[in-house]
Amino acid sequence: MKEDKEITIYDIARRLNISAATVSRSLKEHQSISTATRKKVHAMAKEMGYRTNSFARNLRTQQTHTLGLIVPRLNSYVVSSIIAGIENIASEYGYNIIISQSLGSAKKETSNINMMFDSRVDGLLVSLAYNAKNMDKFKMFFDKNIPVVFFDRGCEDPRSLNVVIDNYRNAYDVTRHLAEQGCSRIMHITGDLSTNIYEERFRGYKAALRDSGLSFSDDLLLVSDLTEKAGVDAGNHILQMTNKPDGVFAANDNCAAYCLQTLKEAGVKIPQEIAFAGFNNDPVSRIIEPNLTTVNYPCHEMGEVAAKCLIDHLSGTRTVDNANTVVLRSEIIARASSLRK
Repeated sequence: MKEDKEITIYDIARRLNISAATVSRSLKEHQSISTATRKKVHAMAKEMGYRTNSFARNLRTQQTHTLGLIVPRLNSYVVSSIIAGIENIASEYGYNIIISQSLGSAKKETSNINMMFDSRVDGLLVSLAYNAKNMDKFKMFFDKNIPVVFFDRGCEDPRSLNVVIDNYRNAYDVTRHLAEQGCSRIMHITGDLSTNIYEERFRGYKAALRDSGLSFSDDLLLVSDLTEKAGVDAGNHILQMTNKPDGVFAANDNCAAYCLQTLKEAGVKIPQEIAFAGFNNDPVSRIIEPNLTTVNYPCHEMGEVAAKCLIDHLSGTRTVDNANTVVLRSEIIARASSLRK
């Protein structure tokens, strides 16, 4: 069966007995066309099922007004809040967003990058996969001078811009806080240490131990995927330890909360026997009892700043080069899970 013909501005012009130029200007809300004519054109366009030919317009302008967004996973409080910030700014400036997730896989991330390039996005926003090592996958963007902004998990490539928090300083502050509350054996539960954010948090943790007169011990480091299950497993591991920690700093709140709950159900008193701190200020940190000490992560602000930096570059008001880095303010939120004094 023959498909219906695509409606054009010429079809609308014939129905209304006006010029195609008048139809075009009316659809673009050009002020040289009267309000009555614009309303009439819009009504007819809707009646006839007219669709704006964005593809043809994009070929003329060499812009799609579309931004690509690649994140490790969508089912994360931090990521969803960042996306909300990005969409807020993109919408304000008239940009659409194509969202894809790498699922933490460098191979899938590369596939997403290629898809974004083929989709002719005007710019790219990326939170790198956990095991991302080789930045050559972005070469096609850099060679075409298509701007790339990394957020959350930064990249050291001099042709990009990073929007991050100071993971080292925040981890240092959390560990110092636990030490000041009287903890002398502080365990750190972290993610893959080849990922820059977890490596920086680990360095901050070790520096705070040193400055607090405490020693680092391998048995006080647990590397995991920081999931809820990893938190339960960590709690069970601590219960089996002969020389248990008296403080725990986990690199995210979900893992911290499930570890805390596992110990609490086993009769461990929190924070009197083991004080707890997480990271990110997820909603779970305010639900778990006792409420979880954490680091406030400015997720929504990070999304807004990353999107604004990218759009400013596209409009020519900012350059994305020379390893520019925007460091957002974040700070420790002390709650009952760590407050002994």
